[in-house]
Amino acid sequence: MGETQKLMIAMVGVFVVGFILVGVSKDQSNEEKEAAAQIRALVAMQEMANQKCPKLIENKTGTQVFFPSKTSTDKATYVTMEWVGEKDSNFKTASCTLHLSLGGVSKLIIDDQVLIDKKL
Repeated sequence: MGETQKLMIAMVGVFVVGFILVGVSKDQSNEEKEAAAQIRALVAMQEMANQKCPKLIENKTGTQVFFPSKTSTDKATYVTMEWVGEKDSNFKTASCTLHLSLGGVSKLIIDDQVLIDKKL
């Protein structure tokens, strides 16, 4: 089989998979589509918080943080992540809240000192 034939078979395969995906997605009810949209929004909010909060904490304390010890969210508008400093850290506790409506960090508290407090 030549390279051209292989390329044509691959293209046909891509089109078949595309048509199958479109057909499957049309069978979803409105509730399923809404639930999928909520999950995507929650993942995006968590991802944004995971990018912004550790950088802010490192900038303020000089200590790099990785995994929060506690996370709370209402699954729609905000996510709050909390870290407990280790023995070689420059902080004891840190809390970072990201509100989706603000598009960024709305509250940052390090060792009971409020460093950022944006009102909604």
